[in-house]
Amino acid sequence: MKTISRDSLMTLEAYSRARKELRAQIIPHRRLRSVNLGTHLNLQFEDEATLRYQIQEMLRVEKIFEEAGILEEIAVYGALLPTGSNWKATLLIEYVDEEERKRELARLVNVEDRIWVQVVGHDKVYAIADEDMDRETADKTSAVHFLRFELTPAMVAAVKSGSAVAMGVDHPNCSEKTDLAADTLAALAKDLA
Repeated sequence: MKTISRDSLMTLEAYSRARKELRAQIIPHRRLRSVNLGTHLNLQFEDEATLRYQIQEMLRVEKIFEEAGILEEIAVYGALLPTGSNWKATLLIEYVDEEERKRELARLVNVEDRIWVQVVGHDKVYAIADEDMDRETADKTSAVHFLRFELTPAMVAAVKSGSAVAMGVDHPNCSEKTDLAADTLAALAKDLA
C-alpha cells in the first residue's frame, strides 16, 4: 500500500507554487470518493492523495517547516490511510444552521457506530469509530468522526471482482441506505489489496 513519507512532501515554497493546480486535481478526486447518506451525513473516503493534500494544507496553514512538526502531521494523517483490508473515512455531519446543528448532534449520539457497509452476499460491517479519541459526550456527538470499515478477505475478493456494495446508517434518529455508484466503488476498490 502507498504511504506518505517525509521525502514525498513538497517544501512550503514548492507547494505554494503548485497549490492551485493540485487543488483543481484533488476536488474531483475527493468528490469521487464521497458518499452521502441522506442530506446531512457525508463520508469522505481517504487515500494517499487526499491525505497528502491535507498534510500539505496543514503544513501551509500552520507554517510548519521544522522536521518534528512535519513528522507529527504525517503520523496523525497517516493513521487514516487504508491498509489493504479496510476503508477509512472521515464522517462529516453537516448542518448549516447552528441551532439545528446543536439540536441534531444531540439526537445523533452514537451515530458513528451505526454506519455500515455491505458487500453483496456478505454481512454488514459496522464502522469502528474514533480510534484516536472519543469524540462525543453523553449529550451530543461530534460533527466530525474518523471511521474504519474492516473487511474480510472474502469481502475484499468480492469487491475486487466487481460485487456491488451498499452503505447505510441504522441509528434510531437517522436511517439511510445507498448503493455505491460504480465509479465510486471502482475508486474504493483500489484501496484494497
